[in-house]
Amino acid sequence: MVAVAVEATNLGFPRMGPNRELKKVVESYWAGKTSEADLLATARQLRENHWKLQASKGINQGFIPSNDFSFFDQVLDHAQLFGVIPERYQSLLQQTGSALTTYFAMSRGHQANGFDIGSLEMKKYFDTNYHYLVPELGAQQTFKLSENPKPVREFLEAKAVGIETRPVIIGPVTFLLLSKSANPLQPYGAQSDALVHLNALLPVYVALLKALETAGAQWIQFDEPMLSLDQDPTVVAKAYAHAYQTIRSAVPNLKLQLTNYFGHLGSNYSAIVKDLPIDALHIDLVRGNNTAEFNEIISTLRAPIILSLGVVDGRNIWKNDYKQSLTLIAKAIAALGTSRVFVGPSSSLLHSPFSLAKEYEVGLVHAEILAWLSFAEEKLSEISFLARAATVAILDSSTGAITISDDALRTEYEANQRAQESRRTSPRIHNPEVQARLATTVAGTPEGTKLRNRASDFEKRRTIQRARFADRLPKYFATTTIGSFPQTKEVRSTRTAFKAGKISKQEYDAFIKKEIKMCVDIQEELGLDVLVHGEAEREDMVEFFGKYLAGFTFTANGWVQSYGSRCVKPPIIFGDVHRPNPMTVEVTQYAQSLTNKIMKGMLTGPVTILQWSFVRNDQPRRDTCLQLALAIRDEVADLEKAGIACIQVDEPAIREGLPLRRAEWDAYLTWAVDSFRISTAVVRDETQIQSHLCYSDFNDIFGALDNLDVDVLTIENSKSDLKLLRVFSAGSSAYLKDLAPGLFDIHSPRVASVDEMKDRLRKITGVVPAEQIWVCPDCGLKTRGWKETKENLANMVAVARALRVEVEQQKA
Repeated sequence: MVAVAVEATNLGFPRMGPNRELKKVVESYWAGKTSEADLLATARQLRENHWKLQASKGINQGFIPSNDFSFFDQVLDHAQLFGVIPERYQSLLQQTGSALTTYFAMSRGHQANGFDIGSLEMKKYFDTNYHYLVPELGAQQTFKLSENPKPVREFLEAKAVGIETRPVIIGPVTFLLLSKSANPLQPYGAQSDALVHLNALLPVYVALLKALETAGAQWIQFDEPMLSLDQDPTVVAKAYAHAYQTIRSAVPNLKLQLTNYFGHLGSNYSAIVKDLPIDALHIDLVRGNNTAEFNEIISTLRAPIILSLGVVDGRNIWKNDYKQSLTLIAKAIAALGTSRVFVGPSSSLLHSPFSLAKEYEVGLVHAEILAWLSFAEEKLSEISFLARAATVAILDSSTGAITISDDALRTEYEANQRAQESRRTSPRIHNPEVQARLATTVAGTPEGTKLRNRASDFEKRRTIQRARFADRLPKYFATTTIGSFPQTKEVRSTRTAFKAGKISKQEYDAFIKKEIKMCVDIQEELGLDVLVHGEAEREDMVEFFGKYLAGFTFTANGWVQSYGSRCVKPPIIFGDVHRPNPMTVEVTQYAQSLTNKIMKGMLTGPVTILQWSFVRNDQPRRDTCLQLALAIRDEVADLEKAGIACIQVDEPAIREGLPLRRAEWDAYLTWAVDSFRISTAVVRDETQIQSHLCYSDFNDIFGALDNLDVDVLTIENSKSDLKLLRVFSAGSSAYLKDLAPGLFDIHSPRVASVDEMKDRLRKITGVVPAEQIWVCPDCGLKTRGWKETKENLANMVAVARALRVEVEQQKA
């Protein structure tokens, strides 16, 4: 009798390629240097390479994902797939006949050949640093499957090179719940309002599934991460039941895997999932590791439904602990049998760097730490090992010991356990001085209270600051930017030359000073009121600070996609964090010496550094964040001592870190806000603290935003049709501190006109009193070119000046 094997499966793979090949070819195409044919050929080769790599690493045929590739964003792919193309893009599509041109117009905007169209709204994807484009649904929205549908095309493409894949489709309920009303005057009152379109959408899903079945697909992976959120047990439950019953009836022979990730199912398991007509259920056992829920699922899952176990972390870079994973797998097999268990990552590996291969070549990461890490390629091997070991691993339920009968697998298991022990006991991890200082942050103690609070309340501080800045700031609509300015090819190549030892530190520092002076001169010429130094020395707003902090390490090639072609290289927090030396004081002092205007000190906040790093998983995230807060506090204090009158501590990721379950919000927001306040409360009343947030549903965290106790809060606004801003004017709970809503989108090369920005600012003054309003872009300008940057900022300053006159005349 042949033993039944546990299937090794994957949910998704990084798109960019081992050396960001996709980023480079897409940006070359946008620049007009690469043809559409060459773009498509490069993408096709990347897909083939990725499929073959997964097969070579042991992912079983039929369980390698397809349709996980995208030129920009998978949610946008599905919007185009289903014909959800807003009216303002239809004329472009009709004139050009190009689906690709229209696709990139929706993602980046289009300003050419008589067209001037902005992009779709961009939001964070659940609690990740990945951004998606928000589909817009009209009141009478119709849906139509695109010709030669992408999922079918890519399935056949894989099949032609000998790879059987499992197409990945965003589930119909999640797709609708990620969408918004196309009419800004009639926004959805509740997220579930979008489900009114379900009946119209389902026939398109059915048509797609029939096409996939005809092409030879055996399994379909339906991604439904909305099940990680609190959902209405009636409205949403009925939508799921209706959707999957309709799909099952239409394609009874297709095998359907319902895939949840980023959290646990909670009550959604019994209220929604338990009775759905599916063939497999995937659960996240990393971020959704809930023992009681896991035990409930393995004891109640209907036969013959298969349970797919997400035991390999799809979102972090630590080597899998084989003992922990095999323990969970053994329990599932004992309850369900080997044939009803799959093994896979917790989520798509999209959120992991590609491979450790280059790290071993370059040697940037210390060998001891490198032995603790696992990127996407290595995670494939971990999945394969766990699937193979599952049938020969014996769990001793009384001691928790794992015994493996196969010699080769046992050797691999023992090496893994030695790596785990090395990490637990390494002196690189723990710093007693940092732990002692962390103990002083305890809330409610005299020392903890002092760390969290400014000397005076906001109203008193505002009076003091306005008196200090009276000769340098206008009464209304002070203008500033968020921090970064364009990082040109020259900036990037000079940084690369310095890292490679081709130029000296003195030469590099001289170059950075030249860039800072140029940036200051441009801002003065444009007439901005509060200036920044431009951040030419910073490759990334998190990595830069990590390089100055103990407890961090950095990779050579650990890139992950943030949005579109933009990739970030998150630092790795492996141990206790502290700041040995000042990080930004020298360059900020230099920038201030070049101007009589206010120069902002620019820092990244502790929550954002936490969220945008790969974080150690051996202590609570709260403790790591508080360590970061103390380090940033030291820098804030040094900037103030150096004479910097305005310090911006950015927290764009504070909403992103909000747990998916509301029951966990208060605990998170308490330590997140505490961390920010500890970072900033060290300054005197006359020093202004600013912060920046972007691409967030602020209504979820409004109370926390007020509790940050900043003097000026800058926020993304230009693409949200005032939706995000309205929460700041909600009656008796209105936001009373100064606010800077963005006037133009920085993710697009499009230049917003004076009239467009003027209209936007007038609308803002209808929501927030003019006395509170500052004027700025949506976000940093690092990814933009100088031409559109200067044009947008010139228009922004002109608008601020014009409306300043209007308001003063109204007040006269």
